[in-house]
Amino acid sequence: MKKIALSLLVIMGLFSSCGKKAEEAKTGTVDLEALKGSTLNILAWEGYADASFTKEFEDKYGVTVKGTYFGSSDELVSKLQSGGGASYDVITPSSDVAGYIVSSDLAEPLDLEQLTAWKSLSPVLSGMKDVQKDGKTYGMPFTWGPDYLVYNADIIKETPTSWNLFFDPKYKGKIAMYDDISSIYLAAQLLGYDKKDQSVLYNLTEEQLLACKAKLVELKPQVRKNWASAGELDNLFKNKEVVAAVGWPLTPANLNKQGMNIKAVIPAEGATGWIDRLMIVKGAKNKQLAQLWLEYVSQPKVMAQVAEFTQYYVSNPEANALLSPETQKLMDVASMDQMFKTLNFWQPVKNRKRYNEIWSEVKNQ
Repeated sequence: MKKIALSLLVIMGLFSSCGKKAEEAKTGTVDLEALKGSTLNILAWEGYADASFTKEFEDKYGVTVKGTYFGSSDELVSKLQSGGGASYDVITPSSDVAGYIVSSDLAEPLDLEQLTAWKSLSPVLSGMKDVQKDGKTYGMPFTWGPDYLVYNADIIKETPTSWNLFFDPKYKGKIAMYDDISSIYLAAQLLGYDKKDQSVLYNLTEEQLLACKAKLVELKPQVRKNWASAGELDNLFKNKEVVAAVGWPLTPANLNKQGMNIKAVIPAEGATGWIDRLMIVKGAKNKQLAQLWLEYVSQPKVMAQVAEFTQYYVSNPEANALLSPETQKLMDVASMDQMFKTLNFWQPVKNRKRYNEIWSEVKNQ
């Protein structure tokens, strides 16, 4: 009987061992001890490596999260092409360049079975084809939001209804534009090029580009500065150098915590928007840690922390119920679906080089 019992234990042990190995093969194994002391390097839009949601990850795994911020999609691509894998593990590209990064083999495919919240993410976002190739997925949806008309409500008392506010003579030298080709999209919206087809903004003809250039040159006397980072825009408002600007929800979120009265609106002409992904850089030194980061940040609790800090909409709908009532009201979470349908999200620009030339000509004129 003892021999039979022993044999059964051995057999059970073998099955258990095989089952464990099968599970490890399915989910991948991570040597957490080996990861301790590592640094996860994130090349991101400003605000995506804030301590309010990175510290718990650092404490959990005994690692450091280091954020390096870029100011435009072109800057991100340039850094990746200059050997990004040697310096960065995770990137946060927007919808205008995410597909290019995938097709250029600058990102690693994701192990979706290690992302336990993947099926909880918005299917509209997780199913986007621009980050899929050869049956593999290269990007996890993270956040999305609008390019708002941001304004100082202590000075501009009435809610702006048009981007033409920027041309009002009383605000001469008090406007800030984003130092990016998306300023051309705004000029095209003012000219009504997107009324019948939103994609026109990203496929402007030479004639249309020149008309946009003329519109932006007309605006130049009104512009105090073309800002290159969210922090720079914050300072322009804090120092009372500007009263209105093109900006992201992060600016009102930051400044209102400091006692200012900064508001944001989508004017009648509409607004563009962005969808940011999380990707693992091709050849990343800390690929396993990067995958753990995506697993961590995709959870509802952390997504809610990201939304609290940035006031950006996040890709996991379960996070919305965890937001403070104040944030839910500020972000108007109840109208989130309508916001998504309203925005003209950034798309790849095939003639990006020419767009950049036009924008440079505007700045240098």
